[in-house]
Amino acid sequence: MARSSQRPSATGPDRAAPGHSPAAGTQEVLRRLELNVNRRLDGILHGEYRGLVPGHGSEPGETRIYAPGDDTRRIDWNVTARMQTPHIREAVADRELEAWLCVDLSPSLDFGTHTWEKRDLALATAAGIGCLTARSGNRIGAVLNLGSELSVIPAKQGRRHLQAILGRIQSAPRAARGQIGLGETLDRLGRVARRRGLAAVISDFLDPSEQWRQPLAALGLRHQVVAAEVIDPRELDLPPLGYVELVDPESGRTREVHVTKAVRARFAEAAQEQRREIGLTIRNAGADHLIVRTDGDWLLELVRFVAKRRHRAANLGAARVAP
Repeated sequence: MARSSQRPSATGPDRAAPGHSPAAGTQEVLRRLELNVNRRLDGILHGEYRGLVPGHGSEPGETRIYAPGDDTRRIDWNVTARMQTPHIREAVADRELEAWLCVDLSPSLDFGTHTWEKRDLALATAAGIGCLTARSGNRIGAVLNLGSELSVIPAKQGRRHLQAILGRIQSAPRAARGQIGLGETLDRLGRVARRRGLAAVISDFLDPSEQWRQPLAALGLRHQVVAAEVIDPRELDLPPLGYVELVDPESGRTREVHVTKAVRARFAEAAQEQRREIGLTIRNAGADHLIVRTDGDWLLELVRFVAKRRHRAANLGAARVAP
């Protein structure tokens, strides 16, 4: 299936209104986005959570009864003496994580037929992942594919730094042609993200998979990788449009197509096969696959994704201590 799409006139719901300065509009968009993300995360993810990467830290937490397989160095001898039963002290994850956002802003993301453009959804997904990882004082950096160049933002701590990254994504110029592929972007990320941590790749993954399969797998050898696939419903199913001119945003080539019932069926079949291949390539690379759609609730999908990771980590922990 070709990397082609109609050029939309749709705009995201949070674009700056006419008459406002671009800087003021950007700050207002980011402020509203941050408030929405934090409010909904607080409302859905109850209790203490460790973001996207669970793990033991050094701060003392709750105690529980010792189970076979537990590290004996974590036994709390004071509680054990009082209860006459071995207890261990859980640790709260307070380690500093280095997280990297790899955001694809190439021309194919300048498309959207529903509530958002894919570019807007990439920004929102970056904000959600960034807020989750920044809450514990983690360092966050970014590699941005701007279509004609790559922009690297070094990893630092703090809300202001995350806002700076999101502001760079929001204000990134729209490239007329896509000159840099996803594979090259992932290669750059692998070179700058030397410390083990989290790598969140946000893209539509429409480049041929043979170009980014190996770089993604190499990234997974060092980091925990989250691949967030951004999808618009019109990339999966064509409406009965009749004659329509399609534009490849990466090359600028145009093609007039008569969208018949047979064409729609072949398009849907090719799209399904393309997405199946993308998902299989992501999983084979050892990455976790998150799908967000311009016609869906992206934040709810992110929360479900985090909950699923936590549940899986808990099951793995239980399996290790099972007799």
